[in-house]
Amino acid sequence: MTPTLRTERLLLEPYVPADEDDFVALFQDTGVSRWMGDGPSSEPEDRALFGRVFTKVYAQDLFAVWAVRRDGLLIGHAEIKRTDVVDGHEIVYALAPSAWGCGLGTELAQAVVAHGFGALGLTEVHATVAAANEASLTLLHRIGFEHMRDIEEDDGSTTRVLTRRR
Repeated sequence: MTPTLRTERLLLEPYVPADEDDFVALFQDTGVSRWMGDGPSSEPEDRALFGRVFTKVYAQDLFAVWAVRRDGLLIGHAEIKRTDVVDGHEIVYALAPSAWGCGLGTELAQAVVAHGFGALGLTEVHATVAAANEASLTLLHRIGFEHMRDIEEDDGSTTRVLTRRR
């Protein structure tokens, strides 16, 4: 079950069905989605993804997926899940552009990492980040992640694998 987490300014809690439009708006923002998964998706694909959060991820208790709120508004998304790419647990986070530049990304990433080390008992947590995503790479280095290796993607781009050990 996805627990509720609190930071100084953020509330991370499971999504509720009423979050669908805000979730889709977040994922439809190309400034956000260009760094997520395979990049921007269509609105119907993002709505289907939101549905799978309930029918698959929450229903089967696969991993933690959070709606990230500030002052009651959905401003982001976060996850921690086991992936074969890193052969361990990976953090995923995204914030709406309106929340950029004021330290909320750092606060969010630290909360998800702390959950991994605490509640999940992990000894290391990973992140995969596009090499061109300098803001995320800087944030992760600042909170103790180290570059481990690069993955050359089929489209010629590079993904960096970073790890933070407990």
